[in-house]
Amino acid sequence: MTALAEARPSAVFGEAAFQMAAEASDAQMADLRSYLALLSERSAVMNLVGPSALGEFWLRHAWDSAQLLAVAPEAKVWADIGAGAGFPGVILAILLKGEPSAKVHLVESMAKRCRFLTEVVEALALPAMVHNMRAEDARLKGVEVVTARACAPMSRLLGFAQPFFRQGAVGIFLKGKDAATEIADARRTWSFRAALSPSRSDPSGHIVKVEGLSRV
Repeated sequence: MTALAEARPSAVFGEAAFQMAAEASDAQMADLRSYLALLSERSAVMNLVGPSALGEFWLRHAWDSAQLLAVAPEAKVWADIGAGAGFPGVILAILLKGEPSAKVHLVESMAKRCRFLTEVVEALALPAMVHNMRAEDARLKGVEVVTARACAPMSRLLGFAQPFFRQGAVGIFLKGKDAATEIADARRTWSFRAALSPSRSDPSGHIVKVEGLSRV
């Protein structure tokens, strides 16, 4: 995934730029367009994402999510906690579709969002499963990577993700400009190893990889 690992956002980052950056196939692009159509239609009545965010779908949502695959290229089983409208989980499921043993668990506590996620998973025949539950109550087996975006501050997020860490998962989280401060705050109550790297979709964003989580 050379292009996926090295691409940077440009002034105009649309569908073609995403396909090149993510090395997405035509079939994957078709699924992404179908997802965007469903998201646009349902957001009008379900308030999933705002109109301005839809206009930046390929950079702000699709590429922001897809870049995670370069951080754990061998991982096949992911869990997206606080999955919301499907970022990054649905994007990951689309890009992993067809990979042997691939599965993305979409963990979301709000029933209406779960209905939307289920509709997407079924319409696109994605290798994903929707779980209408709180992340801290999840007991899912075989998860290699737990991820989240815009879910909670790091100290709380680690609490939500703790069941996955206990089973050997690695955490890979999308965070904003205050990622280093969040990590420092989290160390007051948690012990963990953290690697911070810049986001490839947002110059002010970060990707945080967390391992070895335990309570202080």
